[in-house]
Amino acid sequence: MSVENEGAVVDRRMALAREWDNLVEQVRALPGFEDFLNPPSSESLLPAAEKGPVVVVNVSRWRCDAIIVQREGVSSLALERLTLEETVERANRYLLLLQQEEAASSAHSDASATAAREPGRASTRDQLRAAEAVYAAQSDVDEMLSEMQEWLWEVVADPVLTALHLTATPSGPTSTWPRIWWCPTGPLTLLPLHSAGYHSEPATQHRRTVLDRVVSSYTPTLRALLQARAPAAAGEEPTRAAGGTDRFLLVEVDAPGQVPLQRAAEHAVLAEKVPATRLTVLADGQATVAAIRGGLSAHRWVHFSCHGDQNLADPSRGGLLLYDATLTISDVATEHFHGDFVGLSACKTAVGGVELLDEGITLAAALHYTGYRHVVAALWSVQDVASAEIFADLYREIIKDNTVVPDLAPAALHDAVRRLRNRHPDWPHVWTPFTHTGP
Repeated sequence: MSVENEGAVVDRRMALAREWDNLVEQVRALPGFEDFLNPPSSESLLPAAEKGPVVVVNVSRWRCDAIIVQREGVSSLALERLTLEETVERANRYLLLLQQEEAASSAHSDASATAAREPGRASTRDQLRAAEAVYAAQSDVDEMLSEMQEWLWEVVADPVLTALHLTATPSGPTSTWPRIWWCPTGPLTLLPLHSAGYHSEPATQHRRTVLDRVVSSYTPTLRALLQARAPAAAGEEPTRAAGGTDRFLLVEVDAPGQVPLQRAAEHAVLAEKVPATRLTVLADGQATVAAIRGGLSAHRWVHFSCHGDQNLADPSRGGLLLYDATLTISDVATEHFHGDFVGLSACKTAVGGVELLDEGITLAAALHYTGYRHVVAALWSVQDVASAEIFADLYREIIKDNTVVPDLAPAALHDAVRRLRNRHPDWPHVWTPFTHTGP
């Protein structure tokens, strides 16, 4: 390149840089865009901690910290025992064992179906072997989860709760307990921070578990939490669904080829608590992708009872298995809703991918980002009986006078999970997956 051409390129780049700066200034002059392309100020983020601290857990190869946002300010807590290397190692083992358990459960379902179609000694033996494989895989998952919960307590939860002076089980109803919002980053986004602790220990006032000290929620970002809280903060009702009525959408479908789910418990509670005039049911062949996409925009409250799936390599392709196709995260992310609550009684609706861990690419996060303020979902494949029990307990508490009161969901879910944990402390795969995202 000649000297003259080189100079022309430099001049052009400088002109484009000046044009860029001018355009950014113009955007920042618009109402609501004052911070365009700027990191948010700490003052603008403090309202996110209005109802309790938000803990952003930073995991990197250089150092790991808990950034604790409270009403009075932001502080940093060094997590000296947390390392990126160990977090990645534990996350990989977590995913491997969960996938093995899911494969064993799928093989058992296939063997059961074969035994039903072709009664005989061979198919019965296959069914017994498959059942033994499921038991062994679940035992491996429970051992891994118990170890992980204790590790999460030591490296993250205990230092954070101690710094916040949350060192004992609160008295009074759970609705009055302290709240905490977890905002994990990196490989920690895959792991169940809300269940950290020593659950095999006796129940004492100072029991070393998150479940026995605070009510946990998750938020993908501080801004998402602020946006979800905005209507309540302004003293306004959330935007009504189309037609000006509050309606509940119930989706119940077993996709072709999938094992039928046991959903009687949650169905019975919803049928009892929500009047037929306000309940829309899309079941089996009615539960198509087009019908659900249209229904989401016209209902303030939604419950899905179906199979879910996630593609860890390409998480935007994960979603809910409906009658005709998968309602993917990409499908949901292109919409904008004005809802209050979504219950996802489906597998893997709160687990993201392994490539873009910080992006929070999950169905729960997508529904939250696109307008549903509260989302209850599952981190991995869940037992349908346990899921039905959790959601039945949840809806008994949050539906009052024919209306869903979503702000009751965090405490109600917490109570339901603790009851299940107390019955099965050695089976964490049963009660650990359930999470709340929202204000």
